Amino acid sequence: MEQLNPTKTSKRILGIDPGTNVLGFAIIDADKKEIKVIEIGVLTFAHISDDHTVKLRYIFEQVQDLIRQHQPEEMAIEAPFFGKNVQSMLKLGRAQGVAIAAGMVNKLVITEYMPKKIKQAVTGNGNASKEQVAGMLEKILHTKFSEKYFDATDALATALCHWYQNSSPGLPGKKSYSNWKGFLKDNPGRTK
Repeated sequence: MEQLNPTKTSKRILGIDPGTNVLGFAIIDADKKEIKVIEIGVLTFAHISDDHTVKLRYIFEQVQDLIRQHQPEEMAIEAPFFGKNVQSMLKLGRAQGVAIAAGMVNKLVITEYMPKKIKQAVTGNGNASKEQVAGMLEKILHTKFSEKYFDATDALATALCHWYQNSSPGLPGKKSYSNWKGFLKDNPGRTK
């Protein structure tokens, strides 16, 4: 592992949107001045095997590879949502657990976020659609994303949510707002 630089002001965050067939990931460098997307993408496991345990091993190995390649300090991961299909929830929870284990083995600080919290942090609406999340990320980061990357943009939203949750209180000169009118006045580019 590389030596930590005491003068380094940016933080590298790995965002994960877990899944057993498709796992979204995003690596960002964030500091007080900017958020830079290092890599965004998906890992697919549907073609590997029908055996769920084989997919879990691949998830563990691929997340470890991402960590070794990019050297993040922290991991933000989306929590499984509560659905009607119990089997799907169990599989998703296992995929999340394996990704967390890969982070733990590599000594990352790991934080889990509920989907509504992530959507709220990025769009201001906890019930936003995947399309709305991707659209707001494009506005915030001044980047276009392909529609086929919703798992990846969900991972990016998770990393961004983590940065917002952990950086906002300590930022000098950070302005707080008591209503939307004041926020929109100071941030006209953040609306559609």
